[in-house]
Amino acid sequence: MSSSFNGADGLVRMLQLNGVKHIFGLCGDTSLPFYDALARLDHGIDHILTRDERSAGYMADGYARVTGKVGVCEGPSGGGATYLLPGLVEANESSVPVLGITSDVSVGARGKFPLTELDQQALYKPLTKWNTTIDRVDQIPGAVRSAFRAMTTGRPGAAHIALPYDVQKHALDPAEVWAQPGHDRVPAYRSAPDPAAVEQAAERLVAARSPVIICGGGVVIAGASEALAELATALNAPVCTTVSGQGSLADTHPLNAGVVGTNGGVAATRAVVAQADLVLFVACRAGSTTTEHWQMPPRSVTIVHLDVDPMTIATNYRTDVALVGDALLGLQALAAAVAQRADQRPADAADGRALAARARAEKQAFFAPLAASLDRPIKPERVVDLLNRLLPARAIVVADPGTPCPYFSAYFNAPQAGRHFITNRAHGALGFSMSAGVGAAFGQPDSVVVSVMGDGSFGFTCGELETIVRRNVPLKMIVFSNSVYGWIKASQKTGYEQRYFSVDFNRTQHARVAEAFGVKAWRVEDPSELEAALKAALMHDGPALVDVISQELQDTAVPVSQWMG
Repeated sequence: MSSSFNGADGLVRMLQLNGVKHIFGLCGDTSLPFYDALARLDHGIDHILTRDERSAGYMADGYARVTGKVGVCEGPSGGGATYLLPGLVEANESSVPVLGITSDVSVGARGKFPLTELDQQALYKPLTKWNTTIDRVDQIPGAVRSAFRAMTTGRPGAAHIALPYDVQKHALDPAEVWAQPGHDRVPAYRSAPDPAAVEQAAERLVAARSPVIICGGGVVIAGASEALAELATALNAPVCTTVSGQGSLADTHPLNAGVVGTNGGVAATRAVVAQADLVLFVACRAGSTTTEHWQMPPRSVTIVHLDVDPMTIATNYRTDVALVGDALLGLQALAAAVAQRADQRPADAADGRALAARARAEKQAFFAPLAASLDRPIKPERVVDLLNRLLPARAIVVADPGTPCPYFSAYFNAPQAGRHFITNRAHGALGFSMSAGVGAAFGQPDSVVVSVMGDGSFGFTCGELETIVRRNVPLKMIVFSNSVYGWIKASQKTGYEQRYFSVDFNRTQHARVAEAFGVKAWRVEDPSELEAALKAALMHDGPALVDVISQELQDTAVPVSQWMG
């Protein structure tokens, strides 16, 4: 045993062996041995110092979503442990592999009222997939191995390790430091559904007159887009997605009908689901947003459900055929089984391409005049339309859950499949977009990354503009400036007889704030000047922000069913 190799060294080496290249985090007293190990050792890991632990968690989330690798964030004990939690909660609920590491008070100080003591394991237990507090230095390698195994196998999720200050300094045997290959990304171990269930599902699919496929985020996570396209094409079945499922097919694919549900769904896409006689849910929980509170599809429709998590299946719908397994292997098996029955399709089968094309055309007919409008304040549709036309291939848009989310869910078009749209739909915390955009930029540095946020979200997170400038992250930011917590005000309008209460705030000069941090910025009030500003921001070699003086959400034609009637 080498007395010079300590617990903090072991943690750094374990992260290195698991392929970690980036850590997002914030320093603190209890983290000093860990930071010293990062400073001393040759490990190839880039530590990105953030200005808030919440931001570090969201950066790790965005990084993981675009790379498929584990995102790693860290923070100190006490307040740091509480601030890191929101990022892990969102990642866990969204099936994103994020590891949160929090340093902790010394084991010997527990129960003696040391500064920053709290029960970190209890705090994180209900909100992560796997979680532990280290008690002895020899537990560190096994804990890291368990965390990576938990995050990347089965339904992916978040993990948390609490590492006491004194344990970081104890001597560790380097022979215990090893990693299991393949646990650095998702999915680590793929499992295929029961072949008998595949045959039953294929029989139902080919017998259906109008099957519709609804995909959640797991299709992109599993890298199953090609298999999905093969199955949908064999059935000539339209594909709809959840908000998180965007990218399951390219938005240009002739069978992609678009997002369905209460957030981003419109009447035209609702009609696609309404006419189905069979719905195949793929890696989709069939939650309240996607199904419009379990009204669409109706309960009478035949349901086939493919998911890696058996507890997801039959939770909300009586399921005729359950397929438990990885989305890629499940879709490949279904496509092969359907191909063998190609001659059994009904003579009066619906034309999925026509259904999808009609939905797209109707949605575009509603969208186009709004996008072309020169009214002031600027309509959000104009921003989406310009980005659809100006962004290069493989660009990534990260949207906060307020004003931007429904517009980009309904109308943003990515020309290829994969994770090109990110939003935090699990818990919808404001302040996500800017930080997750930073993580995405580190994870996919050859892509243009655009962070779209409301001014409410900007207020949560603008301190990270310093991080963006310090690290010269070429993030492009767009702020919808309407001086209101728009989602709540719109709900007060429709549900509470316009009794607006405590939702309005003063307008901030976001461009001037950005410039004070060193970010190139534009402020746009005239719709006719918006294209030039966005072009200039996209061409700028470095971080840029465009402050768009936009409509208040309750006055817009936002694609949210509860407000559209």
